[in-house]
Amino acid sequence: MTLKEGDTLPDVEVYDGDVTKKVNVRELFKGKKGILFALPGAFTPGCSAKHLPSYVKKFDELKAKGVEVIACLSVNDPFVMKAWGKEHQVGDKIHMLADADSSFTKAVGLELPANPVLGNPRSKRYSAIVEDGVVKKLSVEPDGTGTTCSIADAIIEFL
Repeated sequence: MTLKEGDTLPDVEVYDGDVTKKVNVRELFKGKKGILFALPGAFTPGCSAKHLPSYVKKFDELKAKGVEVIACLSVNDPFVMKAWGKEHQVGDKIHMLADADSSFTKAVGLELPANPVLGNPRSKRYSAIVEDGVVKKLSVEPDGTGTTCSIADAIIEFL
């Protein structure tokens, strides 16, 4: 299955900012309007220079448009996601979700194949507007890695 607009997020647990805290992705958005954005890897150039910072920068504007939850997901371990969030000063603004075994990424069918640079399969770059666990808008980068349609500046126009 490949995630599409109108689908309910899968019932999958991931780490939320720490190895001691797991969260069900569907439950995270239950009864709330939010944005889930995913990317190939923490500390990678496009993810660090543009994707995550776009959501940190636009946080107040997103909140003003009714967004209650913002979550960043990557196929990384929770230690890496915690350190990356700290480096970008996300604080409690953005949930830093570590899909360590790629179970969520596989469930939504948005995997990038393994490659020599990133190693194991990773997530394609995308963003989704989610309401009560249902995907209302999904923007997947055409090549899976670019930073055009999935950054905060692009998704905000659909709120």
